[in-house]
Amino acid sequence: MLPLLTATQIREGDAYTIANEPISSTDLMERASKAFVGWFINHFPDKKKAISFYCGTGNNGGDGLAIARLLNQHDYKKLHVYVMRFSDKATDDFNVNLDRLKQTDIPITEINKGGDLPDDHSNIIIDALLGSGLNKPLSGDYERIVKHINQLKRTVVAVDVPTGFFSEGEILPDATAINADLVITFQQAKINFLLPESAAYIDCWEAVNIGISEKFIRSLNSPYQFIEEKDIRGMLKPRHRFSNKGSYGHTLIIAGQAKTMGAALLSASAAVHTGAGLTTACVPESGLTALNSYLPEIMAIVRNENELPEIDWEKFSSVAIGPGLGKGDDAVALLSDIIKNYKKPVIADADALNILAEHPELLKQLPDGSILTPHMKEFDRLFGKHTSWWQRLQTGLEQAQKLNIYIVLKNDYTITLSPDGKAYFNSTGNPAMASGGMGDVLTGIIAALLAQKYTPLQACLAGIYLHGKAGDELALPNRLNVVLPGKLATQLPLTMAKLMA
Repeated sequence: MLPLLTATQIREGDAYTIANEPISSTDLMERASKAFVGWFINHFPDKKKAISFYCGTGNNGGDGLAIARLLNQHDYKKLHVYVMRFSDKATDDFNVNLDRLKQTDIPITEINKGGDLPDDHSNIIIDALLGSGLNKPLSGDYERIVKHINQLKRTVVAVDVPTGFFSEGEILPDATAINADLVITFQQAKINFLLPESAAYIDCWEAVNIGISEKFIRSLNSPYQFIEEKDIRGMLKPRHRFSNKGSYGHTLIIAGQAKTMGAALLSASAAVHTGAGLTTACVPESGLTALNSYLPEIMAIVRNENELPEIDWEKFSSVAIGPGLGKGDDAVALLSDIIKNYKKPVIADADALNILAEHPELLKQLPDGSILTPHMKEFDRLFGKHTSWWQRLQTGLEQAQKLNIYIVLKNDYTITLSPDGKAYFNSTGNPAMASGGMGDVLTGIIAALLAQKYTPLQACLAGIYLHGKAGDELALPNRLNVVLPGKLATQLPLTMAKLMA
């Protein structure tokens, strides 16, 4: 796992590296600027384009000055640096890099407090006004310059963090911040990059390694973690000789109604393709023909609205409930029966989550290690209205610990919130997967992994990663705009094989 750090922890990492590598702060800034430039020149190779640099007088501004000098050395000649002298303060590293820049022929314009803002006609703007330490909304001249840059409608590349954007913490709906086409950030993504509010300010980001001590970063024991491919490779279990269907568990998917059988079929199909030794779907009698036609490998337990189906709970290694189930009395009774009689972790999705929201006494009775898989609206129904994703993140951490469950909060970087106080951000997936039924597939994947004796945490992390990775393998090489959930389910065996190769 890659620990994700707060702004304070990032400064601690810088200080530790400076003291123990050892390296001077100016040389570390130079290294960071070289990493930025290395990425920049590969993706903006046209050296004839005009580039403007907007620099504050702190270390983020120092980065901007160093980047301008280095690009000049790479024969980018249409450069202009604007220094915002909005206070008398300047860091030592800023001053060093300003002196170095003055040894070049790059024009430098200083803009004082209340001064006129430039009529900028450059093609690209480099934002190096303020860095990751910002913890209050912009005001005064910084707010004025940010609004000015945004209205220019240029390609904007931000250094480390867009000015005005908080690295962590709650982002206010009306926050003033740079609208960046690209952020080249140092060492790792900032936590708020991975939350949906970032979409209003960041089109895409790229993290460049600047050599901060990884050993020290990991010692900080951050509650926020970013899942990497090597983590999942280490979790996945290859199949062995002399194993049989009984070796890989029996999963039960309780889902579907007459008009929503698709959800049940997708979820059960995902369980089969993720490798559950046996998969049974508990569906209404009206859906039996569809089930047998769709995948004959899936067994069935038939239920009706008037009585609970007779289920031998002991025979199932995992149970998932909810996709397309409805919220009628029969569904409530069935979920209550599971919670009363099934002592292993339960996976609750879709309508099961809505039932739990309406019956909080059932939520409190979930078996330890159970897994909830809500999207934003389902999460708010369960745990109350929230006005930001940062609030949801903190509530999810609190509720996962309080209820001793795992909460899979779905978004672009789906977050697994665990009882040990950790938030794990997934790193796979793409917009082509924004299609009805994707959540049903994820439920089946997690259920199948749980049946195969993965721990609940492993089932969540590996399940989410596989789900996104399969979507990436279908969408990205083929440039597909839409990936269908049914296609993704059938891709899963190949995705798993590649990761275990």
